Amino acid sequence: MSQMIPESHKDLLEKPAFGNLGTLMTDGSPQVTPVWVDYDGKFVRFNSAKGRVKDKNVRRDPRVSISLQDPANPYRYLEVRGRVVEITEKGADDHINKLSQKYLGKLVYPFRQPGEVRVTYKIEPQKVSSMG
Repeated sequence: MSQMIPESHKDLLEKPAFGNLGTLMTDGSPQVTPVWVDYDGKFVRFNSAKGRVKDKNVRRDPRVSISLQDPANPYRYLEVRGRVVEITEKGADDHINKLSQKYLGKLVYPFRQPGEVRVTYKIEPQKVSSMG
């Protein structure tokens, strides 16, 4: 069952607040990676390169958690637990460029590696908590 992001904390998904994405390794242990995020009104989205650890983990087990801390107030945060319901390469290059503009002020993502395939992931929020 999908849960909504509270109005009081949607700004954390709009400002350049880093997300800390938690995925599960094959042995069940947690793996956490900082990621750039945005919100399309329904899904929390992040972007990565195909073949990275988080990509492999999410493809195997779509359960994730992501938390964002307000850069202006570290006691204010948003946590979203849910499932990755879509993984797509379609539009992923445009998405990483959009995130690059948000987080770096650069129109084109500057860290692309040769042969890298970008992927966008959509998280359906199932449990949302916030503070501050």
